[in-house]
Amino acid sequence: MKIIQVPFCFYPDPVGGTEVYVEALSRYLQQQSVEVIVAAPGEANQSYLHHQLPVRRYGMSQQLKNLRENYGEGDIHAAIEFSRLLDAEQPDIVHLHALTSGVSLRIVQAAKQRKIPVVFTYHTPTVTCQRGTLMRWGTQVCDGQIDLHACTQCTLQGLGLDKNIAKAIASLPTQVGKWLGDLNLQGRTWTALRMTELVSLRHSTLRTLLAEVNHIVAVCNWVRDVLLLNHVPQDKITVIRQGLCHNLPETINSQPRYAKSALKIAFLGRLDPTKGIHILIKALQVFPNLPINLDIYGVSQGASSSAYQQQLQTITANDPRISFKPPVAPENVISTLTDYDLLAVPSQWLETGPMVVLEAFAAGVPVIGSNLGGIAELVQHEVNGILVEPASVVAWSQQLQRLCQDRQLLMRLGAGIKSPQTMEAVATQMLSIYQLYASGDLLSKPI
Repeated sequence: MKIIQVPFCFYPDPVGGTEVYVEALSRYLQQQSVEVIVAAPGEANQSYLHHQLPVRRYGMSQQLKNLRENYGEGDIHAAIEFSRLLDAEQPDIVHLHALTSGVSLRIVQAAKQRKIPVVFTYHTPTVTCQRGTLMRWGTQVCDGQIDLHACTQCTLQGLGLDKNIAKAIASLPTQVGKWLGDLNLQGRTWTALRMTELVSLRHSTLRTLLAEVNHIVAVCNWVRDVLLLNHVPQDKITVIRQGLCHNLPETINSQPRYAKSALKIAFLGRLDPTKGIHILIKALQVFPNLPINLDIYGVSQGASSSAYQQQLQTITANDPRISFKPPVAPENVISTLTDYDLLAVPSQWLETGPMVVLEAFAAGVPVIGSNLGGIAELVQHEVNGILVEPASVVAWSQQLQRLCQDRQLLMRLGAGIKSPQTMEAVATQMLSIYQLYASGDLLSKPI
């Protein structure tokens, strides 16, 4: 059996959790005698090996000619190059892990035209949420139901518009955006005025993709609920939670925790406001004498990340308890976390994992995290971690103070941790889906 895995990007480019997941899934599938190729969009066509894993990069258009390609069916040039890849490799299954201009509906249609089944994994809220967070107005958990005017309003407000102005623009008919689009008017103001048309286009593309793929993998329960709310048949969805991507280190730090005077807390993740690092820092600074050391292992991705990091470093300049560290290689995360008392995950959006929670549990480290999405599905409050109201600096500061003062609580949380699922188990479940469709039975069936 030959599978083509299609993430948003891949090594050696800067990668996120989805790409780490794809690499691990591919590695374990290879161990089960499955032939795997990773195909990801890139600047140009390219072939290489990444740790014995064949990688094909297919070229994308170098310039965006029309916003409709981003919001609609996708990059035509990327789809043409991917079609050539399909003809050359003749896979049994295509498995998509993103929905972008380069990993698009056009790619799904290219596979279906060749009678190749397509599996789609929903990894992040960006699949169904144009704002990208599934947080209504940036503060309230959204149920995820696709609605043209509500989604347009929220998207525009997320781009910086006043809420009332966002509502006014969202009331414009889609035809206005079509007229402006036909004139190819682009730029901040024109994009805002076109947003109703663009969101409508995105919703239409999403519905078509969800209808055309053969099976959808939801990596947590809230993803399944969003899909069901948007009329995806239940028997087309399988929930397969993320698994631990890397093996446990040969030796785990057996030194007793919680005896040190200062509580050691780690944050690992992207330097982005949605990750909530600023909330965590402000909460810690409520108690300037609290004996806590916070190490931030931040991953910078682009100019916005760099600007956010600069803001964080400015507000922490006079607090020696807070340190910024270089990013940790994925294979070293578990061993790094064994030196800490707590992992902090203050996300301000609906995570589907995150993977770092599983890695903390593998290291025997409890988690303090936002009571949102996938975090709340993995962390049991006062069993293996603490769940906190996401945006409340007061709530975070109170829990940090409590954990610092009550080391017995930390010991109980550590004792409540269970070993997480591995990617080997995920690969076994995924293989059962592949076998169903590769066998020629293209009807969606529950797994």
